[in-house]
Amino acid sequence: MATSSIPFPSLHHRNLDTPITFRHRRPTGVHLIKATKDSIPPLSATSVDTATTTTTTSTATNLPLRPIPGSYGIPFYQPLKDRFEYFYGPGGRDEYFKSRVHKFQSTVFRANMPPGPFISNNPNVVVLLDAKSFPTLFDVSKVEKKDLFTGTYMPSTELTGGHRVLSYLDPSEPKHGPLKNMVFFMLKSSIRRVLPEFETTYNELFDGLESELAQKGKALFNDAGEQAAFRFLGRAYLETNPEETKIGKDGPKLISTWVLFNLGPLLRLGLPWFVEEPLLHTFRLPPALIKKNYNKLYEFFESFSSPIIEHAESLGISKEEAVHNILFTICFNTFGGIKILFPNTLKWIGRAGTNLHTQLAAEIRGAIKNHGGKVTMAAMEQMPLMKSVVYESLRIEPPVALQYGKAKRDLTIESHDAIFKVKEGEMLFGYQPFATKDPKVFDRPEEFVPDRFVGAGEELLKYVTWSNGPETEGPTVGNKQCAGKDFVVLITRLFVVELFRRYDSFDIEVAASPLGAKVTLTSLKRARV
Repeated sequence: MATSSIPFPSLHHRNLDTPITFRHRRPTGVHLIKATKDSIPPLSATSVDTATTTTTTSTATNLPLRPIPGSYGIPFYQPLKDRFEYFYGPGGRDEYFKSRVHKFQSTVFRANMPPGPFISNNPNVVVLLDAKSFPTLFDVSKVEKKDLFTGTYMPSTELTGGHRVLSYLDPSEPKHGPLKNMVFFMLKSSIRRVLPEFETTYNELFDGLESELAQKGKALFNDAGEQAAFRFLGRAYLETNPEETKIGKDGPKLISTWVLFNLGPLLRLGLPWFVEEPLLHTFRLPPALIKKNYNKLYEFFESFSSPIIEHAESLGISKEEAVHNILFTICFNTFGGIKILFPNTLKWIGRAGTNLHTQLAAEIRGAIKNHGGKVTMAAMEQMPLMKSVVYESLRIEPPVALQYGKAKRDLTIESHDAIFKVKEGEMLFGYQPFATKDPKVFDRPEEFVPDRFVGAGEELLKYVTWSNGPETEGPTVGNKQCAGKDFVVLITRLFVVELFRRYDSFDIEVAASPLGAKVTLTSLKRARV
């Protein structure tokens, strides 16, 4: 089957009329923001698990061949103990992994992953935490992706109309190609609407935030941002403002409840453990409880997705299956990504301080002025600092933290320090925030470095892997890289552009939330004319 690539041109290697020259520079006075956890320490390949092990040397790479350290413990009991530590232990899930890196002196080890009993039949995984071993999870010649989108369990298909949607299909399955091509068509058909609809929608958002700030002295970004995100996606993909339809302003709330029923076994809501454990992590929430809400979303997409549905039917996809996949792609994948990514990006830029804000504002406004006063793709290519800031946000806090794959055959996996043998059928798991903060790849990995990817720094983009693949590669029907990878990068750039097109600087307060950061704006300094 022929492969199909993303309809948005590559966002970091565009051939435009005006050649682009990059300079690697350090913005003066920019605050370097540290992530909340310590970096992974350098590891010794000679350290061993608590059991006696033997290492041999691989002549091909000159790395030692080492048994995978760690164990799964006593069935049922150990997965429950590990789940409790993962969700409620000091330091949360980051500490869950970091403590094992220290214990085993290895970024590859065996462990249990939630949810475990009674939702997951087998919580056993081989953990990959460094930038060298992590890409194994993208190689579909080595790993199978069938029903692994959410890890060691799969939500009931009752939550998706009885269909296994695209995210749960392996590329080898017959429906994967047609469904991914349908998503490519969605993206291609929206390309002319993205820039103008984004500008319109996010100016509406900023108008509302300014009004709330003037009245209350602060403005919560998340709720208003989610309304704007769903409004923009409706306008860009479906040429429809959802708020002017039967769904009204209920879209984000309906989606969030539905996502909770899909991802509840993996989430920490901040409730007492004795409430969360039985409610979310031990038993599945009954899909029947949200069937009515899901049907409202289904009816909306059925009513306003006619061109996409017609194209899907030409690819051999039934109307019903097409609508469930359109819904999942827009609501779970895209809206869900924006729900996490935009507040996180705002958080990191806000924390970096006024000096970075000043430089972004000057760069963005200068490029727009040089392109006739309009935001264009060519104008954004003349904003190297802005582009780097977006990539750095995706690197330091990737919106998709967990990746899974099942070994298709016996294979070997290399970390920086050793080689490990994995058997056919073993589940591989990667915690992406550790892989994208690998100290053997990135200088000051725990710091938010705004110009990290400027100039020669672009060479590091191959280690930015939030999209289930390297940033330097693209999605095809033959891989599992996010179909909307370039779309997500584009709209995040637009978010930063519209922010600094309008404001000189801003101040924020940040709190935790189950998905991403909760950001409250405490000041917005309008651009000086």
